[in-house]
Amino acid sequence: MTAFAIKGWCPSALRPMLSGDGLVVRLRPRGGRLTAKQAEGIAELSQRCGNGLIDLTGRANLQIRGVREQSHDALVTGLARLGLVDDDQVMEAQRNIIVAPFWNEGDGTHALASELERALAARPFGLPEKFGFAVDCGDERVLAHAPADIRIERGADGGLIVRADGSHKGRVVSKAEAVETALSLAEWFIASCGAGNGRGRMAAHLARGAKPAEAFIGHAEPAASSSPDPGLYPSGALVGLAFGQMQGETLGHLAGLAPGLRLTPWRMILIEGRRKMPQHEGLVTRADDPLLRVVACTGAPDCLEAQAETRKLAAALAPHIATDARLHVSGCAKGCAHPGASDITLVGTPDGFDLVRDGSPRDVPERRGLTIADVRALVGAR
Repeated sequence: MTAFAIKGWCPSALRPMLSGDGLVVRLRPRGGRLTAKQAEGIAELSQRCGNGLIDLTGRANLQIRGVREQSHDALVTGLARLGLVDDDQVMEAQRNIIVAPFWNEGDGTHALASELERALAARPFGLPEKFGFAVDCGDERVLAHAPADIRIERGADGGLIVRADGSHKGRVVSKAEAVETALSLAEWFIASCGAGNGRGRMAAHLARGAKPAEAFIGHAEPAASSSPDPGLYPSGALVGLAFGQMQGETLGHLAGLAPGLRLTPWRMILIEGRRKMPQHEGLVTRADDPLLRVVACTGAPDCLEAQAETRKLAAALAPHIATDARLHVSGCAKGCAHPGASDITLVGTPDGFDLVRDGSPRDVPERRGLTIADVRALVGAR
């Protein structure tokens, strides 16, 4: 297998990551929401300080791409004016929270997310940089498959539960107890596996045999989960982005449609209060759009680790993928765009594409060294 570098950390505003197209600067909007002013500002800064491309990540963060080193200070200054920069790198890294976008003032989601953010800022835990939280308190869980280690979510009986990722059940809590219980579970994680485990994740820790204290185990089932599609919802219009990427101009356009935009881990954006689906280049607005069946990372040449171009191939193959299947085209075996299993996974290598069925980019491939013509023939794309 081709060697690749696992960074063990994610880029941020204060600590960008070098990629093939320049520096990548990641933003973690508070509560998973941007005001219209913030979105307009990000759109302008992405064009002035970067290459104009913006990613929406699987952790519901935004990434400004192609930032020039000489423009980074100006970008951070502009983002700080918009209230999008933390005081230091440690605080920024720890504030890793995904918030379900369909919240309303009555379900407690937004209030609990804000309380959790304040508590994390006040208590440096030394958590691994990829360790995160999910706040998912609507009638149905929508973040069941989003990457998170501790979940505050709706239980099957309608109440709230706190659940460790990797555990099928959680502990029933009141709104007043939820955040403190989640933080106590984080403290247990650090104490039981050590703060030096910089890449540690909760599910893997439990799979190795770790058992949380009795106070965290609980016996409550989580509520049923769903996977939202683009469309109209009571809280607004949900639109997708092809491969989670857009031009800065597109974000500026969306900012003009609503008082705020809510980010999601499905590479979709909820336009608050919108009662009509917008029509704009680069938006995925139909639930049956073939692009929703495929996932692809940035790929070569914009990613230094990638061994192949990915998105052009994924777009060409998308119409030939079954409606109930998923294709993942990964530039290398890291699988950044989708670490989990897919029906078909193509992994770029120096010798062509490896093909994995019903697995992830790191699983043993069924076929190796496929050409693009081979791949197209296998999926019926002549």
